Amino acid sequence: MIRAFRFRSLVLPLAALAVLAGCERPPIESVQTGYRGTGMQQLYNQRLLATQTSLNAAPAPAEAASADGPKAKDVYQNVKVLGELSVGEFARNMVSITQWVAPKEGCTYCHNAANFADDSKYTKVVARRMLQMTQHVNADWKSHVGATGVTCYTCHRGNPVPNQVWFAPADKRSTGALLGDLEGQNQPSPTVAYSSLPYDPLSQYLQDAKPIRVNGNQALAMTGDAANRNSTKQAEFTYGLMMHMSQSLGVNCTYCHNTQSFQSWDVSPPTRATAWYGIRMARDLNNDYLTPLTGTFPANRLGPKGDVAKVGCGTCHQGAFKPLYGAEMAKHHRELQGPLPVTVAAAGAAGAASTASAAPASDAGASGAAGAPAAGSTSAAPAAAAPAAGATDDNKVVGATN
Repeated sequence: MIRAFRFRSLVLPLAALAVLAGCERPPIESVQTGYRGTGMQQLYNQRLLATQTSLNAAPAPAEAASADGPKAKDVYQNVKVLGELSVGEFARNMVSITQWVAPKEGCTYCHNAANFADDSKYTKVVARRMLQMTQHVNADWKSHVGATGVTCYTCHRGNPVPNQVWFAPADKRSTGALLGDLEGQNQPSPTVAYSSLPYDPLSQYLQDAKPIRVNGNQALAMTGDAANRNSTKQAEFTYGLMMHMSQSLGVNCTYCHNTQSFQSWDVSPPTRATAWYGIRMARDLNNDYLTPLTGTFPANRLGPKGDVAKVGCGTCHQGAFKPLYGAEMAKHHRELQGPLPVTVAAAGAAGAASTASAAPASDAGASGAAGAPAAGSTSAAPAAAAPAAGATDDNKVVGATN
């Protein structure tokens, strides 16, 4: 009897400690973002925030270089994207990229030391395309990145491979088994914050364009135009994407949604529209820039299904509500703001020049008006601050940050 009592007196405190170990130590600070009583608030743990702040500190820009002097394309061989920069600007860009992407490996991570013009290293071919992708984001996705823009450092943070990229996960053994297809449920994954939600919502929404809308406009509407035919299974995939976004930005649902009505765009914070464009931007980059590079990468750089690493919300944000907490690194690099204008000598007029787009042929038509993707492109979105009312399910996203 006494031994049993002593055993319980030891086990119960240990069990309590084990449960509390999964909780955050106070104090937790709250920041109100909406009317009182609506639950519109963000919660912050100062200890975790201090760590996040150090991880999201932007490096100081390199000393500016003069735009005067000979152009890089006239001095170096095989310069296809940044040839219109001066030699000084070009050297500054190369030094910056080395520090942003491969500070330990140095120039030879991308270049053949015996011949810098050589394209035999796959990393150089990929880096060239990533420069074009960065220019594309800064020029054509201002609806998401705004004036802050992005640089190589936004994702890489001094690593050759960004920390938070994703691959299509390998099929689980339970698929098609005796107990049925679990549809990815109850197999915890960091992508969905180790919840029981389907473990791969990113393939559905950040590569494929599956409808994210799950909430109807009218309660219990089963027939007619207002009928909601979305299943619980679809809703769980949508919630999985929301968990990914929440974890990536270090925020909760009310950062983009109003608790009065999660589905209504009229009362949603502006951040919801920014997130809507962000989903489409990630989809655009994955399909138009990253997936086409599949054959360029060696097998050891591909995922379990043979796909390339792709971007998600966490690739840039890495736990911060704004990447690098809004540090405007891109403004110090004009070569990353968009395709550089090409100087072309005018026929019959010595010294005369005209300008043309430096975008490669494969990028033709990708540019659009500032603040929105080009009309008719796969990344096209309404020009207004939020998707227009009455749009299709994929444009008028109800009940989810889409």
